[in-house]
Amino acid sequence: MSDANSFEQWPVIVTGGGGALGLAVCEALLEGGAEVHVPAHGDSDAARLAPWAERGVRVTAGVDLTDETSVGDFYDGVGAAPWASIHLAGGFVWGPLVGAELADLDRMIAMNLRTTWLCCREAARRMGDDGGRIVNVAAKPALVPTADLVTYAATKAAVAALTQGLAEELAGRRIWVNAVVPSVMDTAANRESMPDADPEAWPKVEEVARTIVFLASPANAVTRGALVPVYGRS
Repeated sequence: MSDANSFEQWPVIVTGGGGALGLAVCEALLEGGAEVHVPAHGDSDAARLAPWAERGVRVTAGVDLTDETSVGDFYDGVGAAPWASIHLAGGFVWGPLVGAELADLDRMIAMNLRTTWLCCREAARRMGDDGGRIVNVAAKPALVPTADLVTYAATKAAVAALTQGLAEELAGRRIWVNAVVPSVMDTAANRESMPDADPEAWPKVEEVARTIVFLASPANAVTRGALVPVYGRS
């Protein structure tokens, strides 16, 4: 890559690309000249991504990120070795542990840890001799003890551990692995669910997206194994 600020049409994968943060990341990647590949699970996800497909985002429908074969087939379908793989797909559950069901833990493990683990593995298997970048998403409650988020936080803490361990494992191949650590982001869904909060304190998804895209870019020459807070004032 001759220009450190350009992706030069190299393939970049974005899971969770149909969400608020995912769409902001896709926008920033397109501006940087990346060839963006996004898996879509259900019809609603594919519908949200349809306008982006018209802009050149390569959307693959029917991908189950919790299924080993489905994830492998998706990465095979990218064709060329990916330069970067950005893993935004995940889920959230709120509530005290004493009232939780085992199904809540199983769902968080599947949505947050299993999807990230599978995508990290498949990306690392395919990245080439020029190195690459992997960016995961942890969460502030994984690092800062927070009541009523134990189940969610435990799986995001596992993502943080996965990130730092894999960063050491892949350093010799010049594949930098990092994670952003959001707090509450300013999205329509969060404004609706927390009407009494001050959204001006929350980081905008576009701001978080710029941090993610930097970590995924060739401009990130040295940062690996980092858990990067993107808290804003929240």
